Amino acid sequence: MKLDRLRRSDVRRCADIERILFPGDDPWSAAAFHSELDQGHLYVAARSDDGTELLGYAGLAVVGRRGDYETSVHTIGVVPEAQGQGIGKALLRALLERADELSAPVFLEVRTDNDTAVGLYERHGFEKLGIRKRYYQPSGADAFTMVRPARTPARDEVAG
Repeated sequence: MKLDRLRRSDVRRCADIERILFPGDDPWSAAAFHSELDQGHLYVAARSDDGTELLGYAGLAVVGRRGDYETSVHTIGVVPEAQGQGIGKALLRALLERADELSAPVFLEVRTDNDTAVGLYERHGFEKLGIRKRYYQPSGADAFTMVRPARTPARDEVAG
């Protein structure tokens, strides 16, 4: 598996994967992915070793200005047949590296019943802030709002 930037040519496949992963909710469309790329958000792709197959994707939005950035994980998706192989973790780490470069906190929403994703986020320093009732539509599933505090070089030295 290798990571690189998500390409516009990947967008249709991303939308297909969304429909597979999130059938009970409103999966992202190709237009939604194009909009994210148009806005300049960081989108990373996980590809097969030979680069021919898109295995997953992840997106991070950055808002604010220098010295006062915030970031938000917009989506992470891995094709079902490639789950459990560390791809989601690799994608998340790529997003967190960018947030760390900006010394920015990272926010996200995740379904309260997605124990695998919640565990992944907690292992990477995220904490639950609260619950958004009926966040996912049309299923009405609740979401945890989670945050990982900003990481700075000074803080990393103390922790290290």
